[in-house]
Amino acid sequence: MNKFTDLRQHMIDDQLVARGLHDQKVLDAINAVPRKEFVATDLVEFAYSDSPLPIEASQTISQPYIVALMTAALELKPEDHVLEVGTGSGYAAAIFGEIAKEVFTIERHKILVDSARKSLGELGYRNIQILYGDGTLGWPEHAPYDAIVVTAGGPEVPKALKEQLAIGGRLVIPVGSTLRTQKLVRLRRMSQHEYQKEDMGGVRFVPLIGAAGWEEEVGHKPAKEDIEASLPELIKQSSEPFTSIEHVNLDNLMERIGDSRLILLGEASHGTAEFYDMRARITQELIENKGVTIIAVEADWPDAASIDHYIHGSSPDPFLKSQPFSRFPTWMWANHSVLNFTSWLKTHNDNFQDPDQQVGFYGLDLYSLYTSIEVILHYLDKVDPQTAEVARLRYGCLMPWASDPSMYSRVTITKQYRECEAEVLATLKDLHNKRMEYSRADGERFFDAEQNARVVSNAERYYRTMYFAENNSWNQRDQHMFETLQSVLAFRGPDAKAVIREHNSHIGDARATEMSARGELNVGQLVRQEYGDAAYLIGFGTDHGSVAAASEWGGPMEIKQVQPSHRDSYEGVCHEVNADNFLLPLREPLKEITREKLLQERLERAIGVIYRPETELQSHYFYASLPHQFDEYIWFDETRAVEAITRDTTKNIPDTFPFGL
Repeated sequence: MNKFTDLRQHMIDDQLVARGLHDQKVLDAINAVPRKEFVATDLVEFAYSDSPLPIEASQTISQPYIVALMTAALELKPEDHVLEVGTGSGYAAAIFGEIAKEVFTIERHKILVDSARKSLGELGYRNIQILYGDGTLGWPEHAPYDAIVVTAGGPEVPKALKEQLAIGGRLVIPVGSTLRTQKLVRLRRMSQHEYQKEDMGGVRFVPLIGAAGWEEEVGHKPAKEDIEASLPELIKQSSEPFTSIEHVNLDNLMERIGDSRLILLGEASHGTAEFYDMRARITQELIENKGVTIIAVEADWPDAASIDHYIHGSSPDPFLKSQPFSRFPTWMWANHSVLNFTSWLKTHNDNFQDPDQQVGFYGLDLYSLYTSIEVILHYLDKVDPQTAEVARLRYGCLMPWASDPSMYSRVTITKQYRECEAEVLATLKDLHNKRMEYSRADGERFFDAEQNARVVSNAERYYRTMYFAENNSWNQRDQHMFETLQSVLAFRGPDAKAVIREHNSHIGDARATEMSARGELNVGQLVRQEYGDAAYLIGFGTDHGSVAAASEWGGPMEIKQVQPSHRDSYEGVCHEVNADNFLLPLREPLKEITREKLLQERLERAIGVIYRPETELQSHYFYASLPHQFDEYIWFDETRAVEAITRDTTKNIPDTFPFGL
């Protein structure tokens, strides 16, 4: 078995079967088609990865799971005639051709028609015909079709395609009134005029362009000079340049944010000083001028609580053994940008006696399994020792894995150890049942304990499923963060306003990225669905510079050089703008044509706590539609790494400052 055959089998086992796809005809067809023959030479090593890959004409070869899902939905039989709208690389057509008698596929990009014909011809497919044309009109000469599949999202099912579907045939297409709200739909033609419709869940596809789809560009007719201007020139005309974070004028941004209750501030990496410092500057303005009293961050609840104690001048729990922010990646919070911001927050809070006017600092994440158990048990020891003993016995199920919770996932998936779900849920229910009794004594401490119990419950489920349901564990994490945010908002009152500070991948709307096609959601999507225009989402980006990151999970912090951005990415376009730093309004653009030209999906870079420049295109880029993802975008052409806190750099910091060194 050669390398690629092995990788293809792993793709089938880990990406398809593990996600519940068991249609043997589809699995056999995918196993028969070498995906590596449909990708660019420099991407061959990633041919069987769990992601879409770029091809010519700014298009993509779809994620293998999506191809398999749509193929299964077609319910193909050996005698079927199939129509595909959107040939792309030809990979999906080859899979259809492995099952069906004949495949007719239409593509509107000539360069893709030529490359697909070449690839399919070299692989010996003689039952596939390709037409260069408008797929929304179908291919009536070969109708009717037993199955029709459309690989782009339209505002509705094109009438021509419905008419060309045979009675008993299946038509699978992404449909949505906007590009943000697409559903995968399957139509069955029951008779000449009757169709049965099935909703197969939310997806995210490129727009279906054509006479019966979306127009190439929508909106008013732009001025002649705008039509002739390049996209970087339009961005320059539509943005607000600034020279430095210290001197940036945020008045217009504050006006655009208006009365939004939630302001989500992203970052394109977890180790860039400009992202931290600009978010701090914006947050300060929002606190002083918009009445924000909640800062909710991508940190664990107990760790963030240590900062909350510090900025309120109160003492953390002296019985906690765990030092705050001591787990990987320490530099994400133990850095001088966070130090300066928390010092400002403490000074601000010192000016107010009323707790309702003071700013609170809250963690949304769920990795603090052991520390959260510590907090709950110490709380119960004080308010209800008998319940504390019961909780201590229940949580004992998880204690063998306290130092490495990921081991819990490994032992439960192999059935070597029992699951602890029932025990941790019982403790959370006990707290809920005694809410009134406990909260009368100290409502804030009860709220803290209750949130830690929720962390333990959700973390148990997260770690239990992380190895066999990757996208599900992502969804569990972001769902937990959103639910925690909701709890904080309820605790602080109906008029409370919040700033949420997380990575772009969490606060940008997932429906505007390829995450949606993988069945993933995020905080940004959930916030928009719940709060609509009362939420304002701000993304960040950079071209080059330095970043604090590790080479592998748990590895040491390194100062790495950020590679210049890919030419086909949003970052590549912004780098060409004649301005080093700028704010780009997207919800209310200064020029509508700029937003329209940015709508087309492009690559976007995301650097987390790990950065692998040697495989940057595969490891750190994904497809997105920037104006659908964010309401505003803040650009720094060159950035520098955050400065981590060390013993040498903290000699004059008070002992009460919440970082263990």
